[in-house]
Amino acid sequence: MDRALGPPEKMAERREDLTPMMAQYFELCAQYDQALVLFQVGDFYEAFCEAAEVVARRCEITLTQREDSTGEYAMAGIPIDNAESYIDRLLDAGYRVAVADQVQEPEETTGVVDRAVTRIITPGTLTEDELLDGERNNYLAAVAAGERIGCAVLDISTGDFYATSANDPETVADELGRFDPAEVIAGPDVPAELVEGYTVSPFEEEAFGIERARETVADYFQAPDRLLASDAEISACGAVLAYAEYARGGTEDRLDYLNHLTRYDPREYMLLDAVAIESLELFERRTVHGHGEATLSGVVDETASALGRRELDEWLRRPLIDPDEIAARHDAVGELRDDVRTREQVHEQLRDIYDIERLVSRIGRGRANARDLRSLKATLDVIPRVRELLDDPECEKLRSVRERLDPLADVRTLIDDAIREDPDREITEGGIINPSFDEELAELRETERAGKEWIESLEASERERTGIDSLKVGHNSVHGYYIEVTDANLDRVPEDYERRQTLKNAERYYTPELKAREDEIIRAEARADDLEYELFSEVRSTVADRSADLQALAAVLAELDVLVSFATVAAEHEYSRPVVVGPDDPAVDGIYVEDGRHPVVEQTQSSFVPNDTRLSSDERVAVITGPNMSGKSTYMRQVALIVILAQAGGFVPAKQARIELVDRIFTRVGASDDIAGGRSTFMVEMTELADILDHATEQSLVLLDEVGRGTSTADGFAIAQAVTEFLHDEVGALTLFATHHHDLTAVAAELEAATNRYFETTQTAEGVVFEHDLLTGTADASYGVEVAATAGIEQAVVDRAREVLADDTPDARPAGDRTNGQANPDDPTEPDAGLGASRPGSESGTRQQAAPESEGGAVAEEIRDADVATMTPLEAMNLLASLQRRLESRD
Repeated sequence: MDRALGPPEKMAERREDLTPMMAQYFELCAQYDQALVLFQVGDFYEAFCEAAEVVARRCEITLTQREDSTGEYAMAGIPIDNAESYIDRLLDAGYRVAVADQVQEPEETTGVVDRAVTRIITPGTLTEDELLDGERNNYLAAVAAGERIGCAVLDISTGDFYATSANDPETVADELGRFDPAEVIAGPDVPAELVEGYTVSPFEEEAFGIERARETVADYFQAPDRLLASDAEISACGAVLAYAEYARGGTEDRLDYLNHLTRYDPREYMLLDAVAIESLELFERRTVHGHGEATLSGVVDETASALGRRELDEWLRRPLIDPDEIAARHDAVGELRDDVRTREQVHEQLRDIYDIERLVSRIGRGRANARDLRSLKATLDVIPRVRELLDDPECEKLRSVRERLDPLADVRTLIDDAIREDPDREITEGGIINPSFDEELAELRETERAGKEWIESLEASERERTGIDSLKVGHNSVHGYYIEVTDANLDRVPEDYERRQTLKNAERYYTPELKAREDEIIRAEARADDLEYELFSEVRSTVADRSADLQALAAVLAELDVLVSFATVAAEHEYSRPVVVGPDDPAVDGIYVEDGRHPVVEQTQSSFVPNDTRLSSDERVAVITGPNMSGKSTYMRQVALIVILAQAGGFVPAKQARIELVDRIFTRVGASDDIAGGRSTFMVEMTELADILDHATEQSLVLLDEVGRGTSTADGFAIAQAVTEFLHDEVGALTLFATHHHDLTAVAAELEAATNRYFETTQTAEGVVFEHDLLTGTADASYGVEVAATAGIEQAVVDRAREVLADDTPDARPAGDRTNGQANPDDPTEPDAGLGASRPGSESGTRQQAAPESEGGAVAEEIRDADVATMTPLEAMNLLASLQRRLESRD
């Protein structure tokens, strides 16, 4: 984000000629030259000159003119009571917004009203409920470079604060992808590609300086050098705190509710980078065509609160790799699943809790009103009831949750005693504090009540005294209390009436006693209102002092909410408890899933065919063939989602599952390009593939879909084969490789720990029927023409494609393209035999058939091997040109 509107140069040059108000505006513009200044004028926020043009255009409001003795200025204003909706549009357009509020009451000054920037609104520093997604964290991230690369992420609205570092930028990039910050600030020497794709805002480099950063962190947390693991982490944390303070506009620099900083090692969790999160559709669908909440988080989200929904996302973004902690979560989910009554009652109670984290944030920043405190009290009311429902649980996790559910009875009692049950929204106009809470307040309110009661009885007594039946007693904000008499009865007005106001058909009066009562009421009311504000501020400050306890309570409630959600999903969708063990536990080798289901797809389709998964040290690589639409991609994602759910602590959609801990899931699925970055689909594919080959380990799960399809058939197959061999021989990762390169099945047949799997398809008179059953062996064809017909391709095109396909000889059928099991690489009569590049260490010493005696024979062999059924026209032309050149060179 690099959009700024400082003062126009011509205005800066002649500032002494401006009116005081306009001079004040342009002075603030100069001071906050990286932001668009919204300047309070009465009930509106105004912008002038070029800034007004931006506001009018982006917010779709009328551009007007301001005219004074110094000239005309373009002007555009937005109403203060609806400012957030307009500010949201400016943020979407890439602007930072500096809000300049009046800090003086107009009636208290004789000159221009003082204004100051009270907050700077940026995508990563939002605290306004109207601008925030209550179900998602809104992170600001800072990245600092040094001996290591440091990363800090802070959600100002909740107080969630994390820090980590790594030697390589790729790991930090993965962490940024995991948190998906709304805004990033980057220190000196941070590689631009590390923060590419995020909203990056400029910020002073001095904030990243180690000494200043250390002081900033020390203002909030003791001993930053012991809390954090590197100077880079300190630098990142200091900068993100400084930016958060900067966004407060200088009026409330410190964020006292920040009391917990979590330093973590990325290796403490399963790593899911941005590519995996997107391709597995954990939180967002990749296409515009969806089925409601057709994401993993949407399917398993039965949480009752905003706290729980954010925590669920956190668990899915960072699955555990500690078998004991995973088992503890499974214990709790299992107990709650089986105890239906307790689970449902706890869920109902959790529906009554408010978003404590964001309430505490507002309380700590002095932004909370009386209704916020009552919401906090309503949440604390729930805690004893939840503790009672969780009385004597069997598993340790639920016992721990119950013990940590602190009712905070003193906070609850303080709010209940001090704050009215239905307080006014404004906190400076009374109506928020119980009179019984303070003796002086009670006396003032009694004086006010008695005075108003006397005035209410005045009308009847004066009618009786004067005999004027139409006499009225009233009140307005300008003239105060009055006695109104119509002109027809003026002759009966008593001598002690003093004229207050003349109307068209009546006169208004007051009496010395009425004036005395009015003064008494006004004094009592004004003092009571002021006292209520003072008392409220004291109560709010006292509650703010318990921020750490309240945030700890919020964390426990969020944890319980997710456990109940997992249990509800397990019960309603027939999920089973998985067994998850460490890599040294002989009980499980790899991943075994019986009757596994895709958790999202099974909810959006009328029927779903379950499939088994077996990946182990003996069968590390599975090459999967089958036509488009047969279920290859769904199956691979299904396996990954089952692993994620299991290690997040949930039950899984399968009859049973045994999983050896996975440290990271890599995905290379789907087709995408990066036009802005100048990268083709194939280049993006190769970049993602390089990351997999560089970072995958024996404990990783790798999903590959159609590797090598973005280039020529020969190049694509060569890459696919080399990748398969490298993952098998060098990396040892558990790998699912879906492909239309049917020749790859022969390669898998020769690899010791590889296997072939295919999705069964039946050809009928009506067309192709996809059975969606995963079997051992290889597919007999790709059925691309049939899928094209199903997709609605013009019938003439489909018919012609079938003619071309029918003209192919049986010998031209792709290698490995048959149904009955795997090809026999040792049988020279099989078209599969001997395919692939030479690889030392195989039993035959080679995977390539001996070269033909003539170039013509080699050309014929290559023609036979060409997969014409799936080859693009461009690939066919390239192949033909290559063969022509080879024949011409022979001649």
